[in-house]
Amino acid sequence: MTPGAASVSSMTGFARMDGEHAEMRWSWEIKSVNSRGLETRFRLPTGFDFLEPRLKKRLAGKIARGSVNVSLTLRSAKSATLVSVNETVLDQILPLIDKIGLRIDCEKPRAENILNVRGVLDMIEPAPDEQEQAALGDAMTSSFDAAVDGLKASRAEEGAAMGAVLAGLVDETERLAGAARASDEASLPAIRDKLSAQLQELGVDSAVAEERLAQEAALLAVKADIREELDRLDAHVASARTLLAGDGPVGRKLDFLTQEFNREANTLCSKAPTMALKQMGLDLKSVIDQMREQVQNVE
Repeated sequence: MTPGAASVSSMTGFARMDGEHAEMRWSWEIKSVNSRGLETRFRLPTGFDFLEPRLKKRLAGKIARGSVNVSLTLRSAKSATLVSVNETVLDQILPLIDKIGLRIDCEKPRAENILNVRGVLDMIEPAPDEQEQAALGDAMTSSFDAAVDGLKASRAEEGAAMGAVLAGLVDETERLAGAARASDEASLPAIRDKLSAQLQELGVDSAVAEERLAQEAALLAVKADIREELDRLDAHVASARTLLAGDGPVGRKLDFLTQEFNREANTLCSKAPTMALKQMGLDLKSVIDQMREQVQNVE
């Protein structure tokens, strides 16, 4: 039986992590799906772009493969914006109100209406305190690291289930290869008996053609010899088990290995002298296809 495959990690996962510093609160959300390599996309609020380079580096240190989407949402924050009246614009508007009142009989606008006129109010963003910004960045980075750890745990949980499935498929591959090896239908005596029966059906005296029969049977046996393919399948099974039991990302290696599995199964089907052996090869291909589907989501 295949040993446990606890090291297998999926490329699909999700994590959310909240954080706060001073009067600022936020939430990280990280989602990942399949990808050939590591792709990262960040959605950060205005003013927090300075975090992206460091976060990309930290993410790449923990995640090897997957398309990862990261979003930062500010839930509450103390407003540091200052509001002031633009006296120059106001001095231009007030005389215009009096001038319009002389030509049109209407009430004068209320103060709040005047303040809503574009340009009357100035919104001033004070320059951020560098020390405070650095402390906020460190706090956000710390909670981001926790979110990435949560993503890894999510991917590992799904990977454990995938690893169990893959282990079972490797076992089934070994069983089918063993059944093909145990069959004697590709042996020289079996091929000779089959060829002799075919000659008798055609009315050929096999006793007269004994030497010729032996030569033809030997040639067919060489062409139908599947021992080399079965030996390679056994080697691939051992490699798959080593990968599943090892540490670190194994998705690319497993993907390559399934191609090698499939190559041997195809050759076995083409060389099989009987429908029984050919069916074993087709069963192998079916199992290997299932294996390949699972491997596409392995980190």
